[in-house]
Amino acid sequence: MRRGAASSTLVIGDSTWWRDAVFYQVYVRSFADSNGDGIGDLEGITSRIGYLDLLGVDALWLTPFYPSPMADHGYDVADPRDVDPLFGDLAAFERLLAEAHAHGIRVTIDLVPNHTSAQHPWFTTALASPPGSKERERYIFAEGNGSEPPNNWVSAFGGPAWTRVPDGQWYLHLFAPEQPDLNWDNPEVRADMERTLRFWLEHGVDGFRIDVAHGMAKPPTLADMDPRIIEAQRRGEDVFATDLRTDPRWDNEGVHDIHRGIRKVVEEYQGTVTVGEVCVHDDERFARYVRPDELHLGFNFRLLQAEFGAEPMRAAIEHTLAAVQDTGAPPTWTLSNHDVSREVTRYGGGELGRARARAMLLVELALPGAVFLYNGAELGLPDVDLPDWALQDPRWERSGHTQRGRDACRVPLPWEGEAPGYGFTPGERSWLPMPEHWAGLTAAAQLEDPDSTLSLYRKAIELRHTDPSFAGTEIEWYGAPEGCLAFRRKGGGLTCALNTTGAPVPRPPGKLLLASGPFDGDELAPNTAVWLTA
Repeated sequence: MRRGAASSTLVIGDSTWWRDAVFYQVYVRSFADSNGDGIGDLEGITSRIGYLDLLGVDALWLTPFYPSPMADHGYDVADPRDVDPLFGDLAAFERLLAEAHAHGIRVTIDLVPNHTSAQHPWFTTALASPPGSKERERYIFAEGNGSEPPNNWVSAFGGPAWTRVPDGQWYLHLFAPEQPDLNWDNPEVRADMERTLRFWLEHGVDGFRIDVAHGMAKPPTLADMDPRIIEAQRRGEDVFATDLRTDPRWDNEGVHDIHRGIRKVVEEYQGTVTVGEVCVHDDERFARYVRPDELHLGFNFRLLQAEFGAEPMRAAIEHTLAAVQDTGAPPTWTLSNHDVSREVTRYGGGELGRARARAMLLVELALPGAVFLYNGAELGLPDVDLPDWALQDPRWERSGHTQRGRDACRVPLPWEGEAPGYGFTPGERSWLPMPEHWAGLTAAAQLEDPDSTLSLYRKAIELRHTDPSFAGTEIEWYGAPEGCLAFRRKGGGLTCALNTTGAPVPRPPGKLLLASGPFDGDELAPNTAVWLTA
């Protein structure tokens, strides 16, 4: 699917629109607040659809907006087939869906199949039922080893992955205790997921982003974890950056049957897509998730996790392409999301980080496949150094205040104005405090500035959709100075070159299409990328 210059109507029947789409992640709490309570909501998103159309994105990915006690800001779902009053109601969601579709923008929503909220009716009933009951079979309850849990598993948020209930049994939660893991060997769990899929598909959604897509199946033996992984997590290293083949919590064989079941339902609704959060670091293991009867797309985080340098970036690109080359699925690219440090901060902060982030946008959008942008990246937002009192991520408490969590990249978006609030909320304060120095980063301040990061995003996305040099699904590398990389789109001829060094280098031949920073015609400036055509 792509909107033409004269029309913003969805192309009906375009069942493979997602193969090269630009998705835009809306972190619902932080996008736009319509009622002044300081928390983003569905009506707020609807009010900004025109902005998203102007940006040029093809599809939205909405984070959870379902009823939830918000122990993990919505990823603890109490009812997967309704809307939390904090965000609106079903009618508000339907208005959002209709407005997005009227502007030619698809809407995908988060699916959270690994766990529920501890306040889900199933779990409250399970706690009130005896060991061995059918109510407990919907979750993973087990006997302990004396006074110890069934095994040594730890939660991704820190602390043990087991909580003991008054009758002596333990239940599993790979995340917070308020997020008990479902037992996917139970047919009721599978049937309920099908009801959830059909509920939203019948409402007209265009697909699902599947949370923890590598985590639903558990090994029957519940074998212990390698203590080295536990220690790495204790040090604050990314839990998903370990060798997951040695970690029994993730990537178990049974997960593929679950994805085949989801795909079977989704296939009944033409033009819909499943996108999995697949945190595996082996190309062959990753490929299994995007086989023709499983996920349409799988998030590959290699480019996001690569250091800013020509060699690590090229390796990340090659691995991402290799992981899908024999599957028929396109690659996916992303540089940020609601779980990681924003690229401006990650690439060095300040003007250096912003220059590098702009350069990496051109690298990302020059590659074949689907691209996922995180709200606020188009404004060049950095992480925010929040005070301790403001932190809300469960990782902060679960780690004993040793890991600050993910709040720094979740601060609400600045839309307009000179003071905190910045048009995000008509109220007095936002759910996370906004910095005093963001007036120059607001959407309004950047919209008419041709050199702004927002203008760069708009130009780059438009060219990606309209310029014929972006044709083709393969790339070829060619020689570049040390510290630089250059590749060409086979089929269209676009050349993308990136200089990660601190000095100018000769630029490749070709006519300039777009540059991420200063460009004098003969040299490629430091921390800059360019697009060139024949």
